[in-house]
Amino acid sequence: MARQLFVNLPVKDLDKTVEFFTALGFSFNPDFTDENATCMIVNDDAFVMLLVESYFKTFTSKTFTSKAVADVSGAAEVIMSFSLDSREAVDELIRKALTAGGAPSQEAQDYGFMYTHSFQDPDGHLWEVFWMDPAGPPKDAAL
Repeated sequence: MARQLFVNLPVKDLDKTVEFFTALGFSFNPDFTDENATCMIVNDDAFVMLLVESYFKTFTSKTFTSKAVADVSGAAEVIMSFSLDSREAVDELIRKALTAGGAPSQEAQDYGFMYTHSFQDPDGHLWEVFWMDPAGPPKDAAL
């Protein structure tokens, strides 16, 4: 049985964040959407819960050691990565991200069998988009 993955991210402006990711082609599950949160669908088994910061804090304050929400303007807490079907699709999604209000993160990297590019969403979270040859890397490939 496949396991489902739910990543939880704090956001400052939920409407702005939904508008941004909608421009990138993502959809949202209305059953898990209200004024505090939405469930962005990555695929059938992977989801990103976008939570307004004040709501996100209610989860981190329940831990044994209460944790502050990371300030991603000067630190990286995680890099979310997802694949696309072609190099062209990677470039197109990056173009959409930058047009919709995202910021550049790193230049494109071409390893021959794998092509990656990245952006920052409006909250500063890091996203990497990649295409990988289904045959995988050559035996002598170095990353």
